[in-house]
Amino acid sequence: MASMTRLIFVCWGNICRSPMAERVARRMAEERGLDIEIESFGISSEESGRGIDRRAVRVLQEAGYDAADHEARRITASDMRGAFVVAVEPFHVARLKKMAPTADVHLLNDFNPDKPKGEELIDPWYGDQEGFYDTLADVEAAMPGILDAVS
Repeated sequence: MASMTRLIFVCWGNICRSPMAERVARRMAEERGLDIEIESFGISSEESGRGIDRRAVRVLQEAGYDAADHEARRITASDMRGAFVVAVEPFHVARLKKMAPTADVHLLNDFNPDKPKGEELIDPWYGDQEGFYDTLADVEAAMPGILDAVS
């Protein structure tokens, strides 16, 4: 039997974009009946151990996603082994490929049919609550293509 497919999302601190993507992916994968292990990580360790940003929690919960039980953590090369890795900015993709040259790394918005290739997922952390709705909308738009690619 083949090993379970692993899908990993990566952003800077693992408190906004990647956990949002992880939660969206989990629900959409479940709705499709896919058996995928889904996790999220950060490039940086500065937020390690923290939960999802309260603004992201609010947006996720309003949209019916589970936002509980998250602890931010930093990604390592071994975390990427055998996984389909989706990062949110071209800079993150480059950093991950440098860390693990053979890793299967992709850019989230490259799966979003409404965005040009190479466009980063906007970081809502620096803005107000509204930005988190835009981020969630982009994540939801990209997710069907991501799940098609891994299943």
